Amino acid sequence: MAANAIDQTRRMLSLVTYLRERPGAHVADVARAFGITEDELISDLDVLPMCGTSFRGGDLLDIDTDGDRIWWHNPDDVAEPLRLAADEATALLVAARAVATLPGLREGDRDALVRATAKLETAAGEAAGASARLSVTFESEGGVFAEVDRAISERKRLWLRYYSPARDELTEREVDPIRLFAVGHTYMEAWCRLSEDRRTFRLDRVAEIRILEEAAAPPELELRDLSEGLVQPSADDPEVVVEVGPGGRWVAEYYPHDRADELPDGGLRITLRTPDPASLKRLALRLGSDGRIVSPNGLADSARAAATAALAAYEGV
Repeated sequence: MAANAIDQTRRMLSLVTYLRERPGAHVADVARAFGITEDELISDLDVLPMCGTSFRGGDLLDIDTDGDRIWWHNPDDVAEPLRLAADEATALLVAARAVATLPGLREGDRDALVRATAKLETAAGEAAGASARLSVTFESEGGVFAEVDRAISERKRLWLRYYSPARDELTEREVDPIRLFAVGHTYMEAWCRLSEDRRTFRLDRVAEIRILEEAAAPPELELRDLSEGLVQPSADDPEVVVEVGPGGRWVAEYYPHDRADELPDGGLRITLRTPDPASLKRLALRLGSDGRIVSPNGLADSARAAATAALAAYEGV
């Protein structure tokens, strides 16, 4: 079972101290010490260089690895006591108070956060007063995140009402959560009991969520490598050909594709693969006069029918 977001944060904070005391540590030894795989460790090491002691991007951790050993090149540069500017202290206090109100947060974590916030308020002085006049309200995704995080921590199954844009409908399903991750939006990877397969759910499309009493028992799965993005088509997926005009060239930037051939009018003929061709019907509607689906024929016909129905609805108004 993958660690949840809070556990991963704890591990990475401990990892910084561990590496400072062990220059040139071997990847295998560090992974063994933390009870994680070498791939998980490398993933953590990819994140650490984006962390540091300033919100403004200075004093970042200069940590890298050659795959065998780990080197921290500037441990002394970030060892000075932290000095927060007023805007940094304000941002931290507002964020800490907001997170402390999240539903589903474990009480031990909430208590620790409240204690840390109190210490920060004392250190911040006048900035603490300014932060008290600010507040953050989480939309529904925040509550969904907390419930998923709690279910992962407690290894519980989830019940969802989930909106599927490809089918334009709400479905009810039970899932065994595996992990949370962010690629533009926040997602949950889970084993879906409805489809009996691994599925990815975007949290802002979860209409309702409930933690069940049943224990989560997803099969042993190798975690997907997301370094190349969330959508990674397979060579076995159906092929779709889309033609776009100059105003639709952005499709080649946002959709992984096999090829993009120039057209005489400045547009593109894009060949791509997707496990769910029906999901591209919404793309065709979004493109409007800037694009059309060429093949497969069934998808092209479906997109035309959907466009005709949409136009008819407007005419009725």
